[in-house]
Amino acid sequence: MITADVLEIFSSIQGEGIFLGARQIFARFKRCNMACSFCDEDLDRPAKRYTSLELMKEIKLIDMARGPHHSVSITGGEPLLYAEFLKVFLKILKKNRSYKSYLETNGTLPYELLKIIDLVDIVAMDFKLPSSTGERPLWSEHTEFLRIASKKKVFVKAVVTSNTKKDDIEKAISIIKSMSKNIPLVLQPASPVKPHDKEVGKESLLHFLEIGLKNDLSNIRVIPQVHKILNIK
Repeated sequence: MITADVLEIFSSIQGEGIFLGARQIFARFKRCNMACSFCDEDLDRPAKRYTSLELMKEIKLIDMARGPHHSVSITGGEPLLYAEFLKVFLKILKKNRSYKSYLETNGTLPYELLKIIDLVDIVAMDFKLPSSTGERPLWSEHTEFLRIASKKKVFVKAVVTSNTKKDDIEKAISIIKSMSKNIPLVLQPASPVKPHDKEVGKESLLHFLEIGLKNDLSNIRVIPQVHKILNIK
């Protein structure tokens, strides 16, 4: 029986992206294939192993106690590391027509996404800008991922740090426009994680926003992590 390691399941509001403020049930999966410099998730915490039916039962209980909810956020970590599990779980979720699925992903595993895209309602994908993450460029992975994700409702989020370079913003915009200029792009200023982390200057944010607008990207906006501002999970 296929299982997955889940760190926590809880009800809260979505604090990022274009569905900001929507009430969701979050299922946070353990493990990630990246180590971004700005990551604020403690993935070393102990996880609980669930079957698909066990996870669905927990979600139903939370929805009965705290609902109604806009959708179920499949988040992490990187949930697509559990694509085989999600193939089973999302079919069960889809049978319960009151639940929509909202996949939060780093956008680096296109062939894992391909396995489940028909079962997903909304894709919230990251573009991991190399100047922000400190990791290698992943433009080809992001391009293929967005091509697949474009079958469904999708938006792109790019975390911006004090190290983010204009060239990376321009590259992200060009990839999005190659699919559709109407795909939303959210520029998310990184929340400081370590004591020495610098906040992103508003001049940089406005400059990056201006680049998108000048390049005819019809839906680009700056949105911070509101759940951090409100001090909620």
